[in-house]
Amino acid sequence: MHATAAVPTTADPPLPNTEAAARVLQIRFTGSGSEYFRIWAINLLLILLSCGLYLPFAKMRRIRYLYANTLIDGEALAFHGDAWRMFRGFVLLAVLLGASTFAETFSPAAALPAFVLLCAVWPALWRASMQFRLGNTSWRGLRFGFEGSLAGAYLAHLPVYIPAVVLTALVPDGQGPSSDPGVNSQFWFWMTLGMLCLMAPWSTALLKRYQHQGYRIAGERSGILLRTRSVYFIGFKMVVVGLAMAVFATLAAIVLGGLLALVATGKIDAKGNGHYYGLAFIGLLYLFGAGGLLPYYAARIQNLVWGNTRSASLRLHSELRGLTRLNMMNWLLIVLTLGLYRPFAVMAVTRLRLHAVRIDSSTDPATWKTVRAGSHADASGDVAGDFFGMDVGL
Repeated sequence: MHATAAVPTTADPPLPNTEAAARVLQIRFTGSGSEYFRIWAINLLLILLSCGLYLPFAKMRRIRYLYANTLIDGEALAFHGDAWRMFRGFVLLAVLLGASTFAETFSPAAALPAFVLLCAVWPALWRASMQFRLGNTSWRGLRFGFEGSLAGAYLAHLPVYIPAVVLTALVPDGQGPSSDPGVNSQFWFWMTLGMLCLMAPWSTALLKRYQHQGYRIAGERSGILLRTRSVYFIGFKMVVVGLAMAVFATLAAIVLGGLLALVATGKIDAKGNGHYYGLAFIGLLYLFGAGGLLPYYAARIQNLVWGNTRSASLRLHSELRGLTRLNMMNWLLIVLTLGLYRPFAVMAVTRLRLHAVRIDSSTDPATWKTVRAGSHADASGDVAGDFFGMDVGL
């Protein structure tokens, strides 16, 4: 997600070939907001009309459009996935989540086995997601692949599961070991939340290391030199920035809440005006968190991870800047247009993130040969990965 643990020597990637001059494989994104708006609008309409069943097919259309407009060294990516196999994965995920929700509603005791089952299969589904997505992605006729082991997927998720295991073991009824639920439930909640925060950077380092040591195209197998302490340092900066944003949001909420109260009641300090200040604070906190803090974190993680990814003849660099500013502007325009600007925002963010990456190659991709690999036709994990926001790369 080991505070100072380094990548094991056996997993270190081969160093790039320094005998030949590096050739830059430029990345360009040619997607258009107006074009994507039509795809987005039709997808949204069909998803609503089908009560969500069209979601896998909508996802395939979106992926194919993004890939067709992502050019590496002048050649576009291509996606060969089967939407019906993605639909099968969608149904599997719906059944798992539906069973968990039903069990939780029916009985807290029945919810625990359903939650354990979901946790038990999730790393396998996540790995299957990357196998399916990359196995059905090609460039210059060469298929990508993912070769991470199943055991590695479970080990990478271990820090995420530790707080859940502790909470489940110590608080089996959700109220704490004593008869005072008002105290114990809060104590165990904050204890678990603190453990999650402390382990989040470790989890991030393990997951990114697992991913970026498993990518493959032709004979090129990726590796990464990623130190866990670097991820913790980014997490520390995120906390500092988050606290600054919270203070600013509080001050801004006082001003905005006062204006809302003045417009609504004609008085700033009228009785019952407190909910206007609360509404302003929640809105601003969400704006600064989702629109500012998360992009700040995402940009620095992208630069750290992709900037340290390489293979025998490839070296990647990432210099992503301005993502927070762009995201804040996107959020403002999405709100002002009642959500209609979202497709344009997606195109702008995708373009910024892709154009920030540079690939140096010491060999000519035209000389690369296809490597025979096993077929990864199971799309069950693909939908699961996107549903929970799991990253499967750029």
